[in-house]
Amino acid sequence: MKDDLEQLLKSLRLKKIAEIVDAEIARAEKEHVPSGDLLTRLLRAQWQANQENALAWRIDRAGLPEQWTLESFPFKRQPGVNPKQIRTFAELEFIPRAENIVFVGPTGVGKTGLASGLLLKALQNGHRGIFMRAQDLFDEMYASLADRSTRRFVNRLARVDVLLIDEMGYLNLRPEQTNIFFKLMEERYRQRPTIITTNLDYSEWANFLGNKHLVDALLSRLRHHCHTVKIDGPSLREPNV
Repeated sequence: MKDDLEQLLKSLRLKKIAEIVDAEIARAEKEHVPSGDLLTRLLRAQWQANQENALAWRIDRAGLPEQWTLESFPFKRQPGVNPKQIRTFAELEFIPRAENIVFVGPTGVGKTGLASGLLLKALQNGHRGIFMRAQDLFDEMYASLADRSTRRFVNRLARVDVLLIDEMGYLNLRPEQTNIFFKLMEERYRQRPTIITTNLDYSEWANFLGNKHLVDALLSRLRHHCHTVKIDGPSLREPNV
């Protein structure tokens, strides 16, 4: 009977129940727990394990360099950030509304930490997300031209619930990369939100993306449903005195 139970749990991929079933049965017999309550305990443990495994998978697939959390962000050290505004973002209403968030500010003020914290919050609430540094994004765009995988690459990023593009700045881009980026943002427009961190004001984007008319069209879409957060504050990388 025990062997049959173990085989069934293995076949059904109920790994957590298999780990705890003997101990829970012994506990139930000792405490005279009804069979229905025992079954509930086992299923609840399995559900919790499934949730934790799914979250770990989403975090791994997202490629977050570090698991920055909004709860650990040093708001007291960064007066350039409005904690209330960030807490509102953390409610994740921007996701179903497909509203973009752009963090603008100099190096070290916490843009990546805030953006990553929001992405982690989205992952914790069941959404799929991807973190990409802008240089890596544009490098992959250019590489996709060689093996003709551009359409597949754009499709993958266009469908993800939350896309975080980090460190948009002065990059040496080819026209083909700008065209692919425009296509990606066009397909995400009013469908899914994009979070961007950058040290450049919008007026400077044409300097590295080139093609002013295309950039104007890109920014028109990006900023149509968008929260722009300009952080004018001290660098958080300076040592505490």
